Amino acid sequence: MARMEDLPEAEQKIMENMVCPIFDDKPWVEGPPLHQRRVAIISTAGLHKKEDRPFTYDPGDVYRVIPGNVQASDLVMSHVSSEFDRTGYQQDWNISFPVDRLKEMQEKGIIGSVADYHYSFMGAHDPLKIEEKAREVARLLLKDKVDAALLVPV
Repeated sequence: MARMEDLPEAEQKIMENMVCPIFDDKPWVEGPPLHQRRVAIISTAGLHKKEDRPFTYDPGDVYRVIPGNVQASDLVMSHVSSEFDRTGYQQDWNISFPVDRLKEMQEKGIIGSVADYHYSFMGAHDPLKIEEKAREVARLLLKDKVDAALLVPV
């Protein structure tokens, strides 16, 4: 990951002045105990399947659907930032997409099940401008009967 002092001055200013939403630390909804929950991954690493088109700078191009049975060799990271450090992901995909850890948790009975679909957002977007896309993903999560999301900010 790039350090602030290594970024060009213009990008430093953008980052320093970016408004970040503040959320309450209480769960948004009640739900079953963890060992009964269906869990999906939501990552901001700009991941997608090899056959999917890479992410672009288009403000509407913010997420990709990733099937739960995807193999590590079938995923790529096309984050649009040139300063984005991909080395951790290249060494272990669970850094950005911890599906193996979720499957282990399911096998041990820690969680109920792993979702059929997961989602990777392009983290370079202003979170205040993608609410409709986030609501779209929420509807897809409900369709998959997901009642817990593992947020993986990268």
